Amino acid sequence: MKIHNYNPDVLSCLANLSNDEVFTPPTLVNQILDMLPSDLWQNKDAKFLDPVSKSGVFLREIAQRLIAGLEKEIPDQQKRINHIFQNQLYGISITELTSLLSRRSVYCSKKAKGKYSVCDSFKNEHGNIFFERIEHTWENGKCQYCNASQSEYDRGDLLETHAYQFIHTNKPIKTLNNMKFDVIIGNPPYQLSDGGDNNEEAKVRGGAIPIYHKFVEQAKKLKPKYLTMIIPSRWFAGGRGLDNFRDEMLNDNRLRKLIDYPISSECFPGVEIKGGVCYFLWDRDDAGLCEVKTLRGGKTSVMTRSLLEKGENIFIRFNESIEILRKVLSKKENSFSQSISTQKPFGLRTFFKGKSTPSKSSIKIYTNDGTRYVEKEEITQNLDWVKKHKVYITMAYGAGEDFPHQIINKPFYGEPNSCCTETYLVIGPYPTKDYALNVISYMQTRFFRFLVLLRKNTQHAAKGVYLFVPMQDFNEKWTDEKLYKKYKLTKDEVAFIELMIRPMDIKYEK
Repeated sequence: MKIHNYNPDVLSCLANLSNDEVFTPPTLVNQILDMLPSDLWQNKDAKFLDPVSKSGVFLREIAQRLIAGLEKEIPDQQKRINHIFQNQLYGISITELTSLLSRRSVYCSKKAKGKYSVCDSFKNEHGNIFFERIEHTWENGKCQYCNASQSEYDRGDLLETHAYQFIHTNKPIKTLNNMKFDVIIGNPPYQLSDGGDNNEEAKVRGGAIPIYHKFVEQAKKLKPKYLTMIIPSRWFAGGRGLDNFRDEMLNDNRLRKLIDYPISSECFPGVEIKGGVCYFLWDRDDAGLCEVKTLRGGKTSVMTRSLLEKGENIFIRFNESIEILRKVLSKKENSFSQSISTQKPFGLRTFFKGKSTPSKSSIKIYTNDGTRYVEKEEITQNLDWVKKHKVYITMAYGAGEDFPHQIINKPFYGEPNSCCTETYLVIGPYPTKDYALNVISYMQTRFFRFLVLLRKNTQHAAKGVYLFVPMQDFNEKWTDEKLYKKYKLTKDEVAFIELMIRPMDIKYEK
């Protein structure tokens, strides 16, 4: 009997090899499978698809459950194994290498009909785990399907194209021979390099374009009974090109479970994914509220709620923050974001260097290389701000695994006759230095930065992340104690804010 060979431990070792195409640990796979109805494992007609098979771990763990669950239905062990692998489990690999790895872990042989395959009824080498090399469809330098950069991914035959088969078609049902699936499950690739575009702006921007949402959207087109995938959490409130995806997900009341790991390494050991990761259960035939579970630092928070607060267009991540936010918004104060500039406040890009020595007419400029000097004629926007009092803060600040968080960089006073590059945002301008320093006192409070946290789950901190922060009277200095009292926060709410946000020590001369 071949079943005793069915234990390839290599998958636990592969679980943290990559950051863009993250391999999934078996323990995590089983946590995801536990969300599915238990009667699926006794259903010999249920069909499962992993459209992004890397190690084959999802199919392998599903097979283990079906082998146990169908024992009474199909008592003969070999017949049961043959039935499961031939009629119930299907995978599409993301590369040729992962197709071999998936077959090895699922069938215990890189060839489905090989000598050591646990299934002895396959007539072909690939079994039900497919891989077909796909080329991108280029249009104006970008792929029509995944938006990959032609300069980056138009490769020769010896290199992987990263044109993933599942999403490079408008008709996935036709690709899969019109098959109906009960469950689509997997851990899709997360991003693609944006190619750099060979210009200074792109070099500064760096980064990549998200791609994981395209797998979720394509899977929904197949209309499975259940859909579950593990993806980065940054779609909750941001993410490049994710507005439509976020809107569709948060307004879909078939999303019944959402499990969130703000610290990705608690889900994928040794892997840091900015903003954390989450997995979800989408149930085609059962609409309702969503069970939101957050796991962090060994603690779990669970709440059944709508994914959207009234009047909002993002997901409020932490269950404990819901009532705090409601108290703040109930006062209907103006948003602090109205005081914050857009990017490039003085028209000077991040890579603008300025001069190292001043002239009689030069203006101090804060750059990513420190303090430099610029001539008045080089400032193309908001020239009237130069002579006024203001506050500067960097437009980006790390969204790493540190906890408790600082959330934003330390703001600092912007004296008259100064400006900045795109590295910074401008807050103000203000009539006096004292007024600007009182703004800084507010920004350093835990209360202020907690409200920023609710909208910020990546390093970028453009003015939009400050939308929940209410405006105050800056003729006075602000402290957390005054703010907690003003918004009538309970001891538990204060404790949660102070658990999440660390103190910020800012010293300045008045």
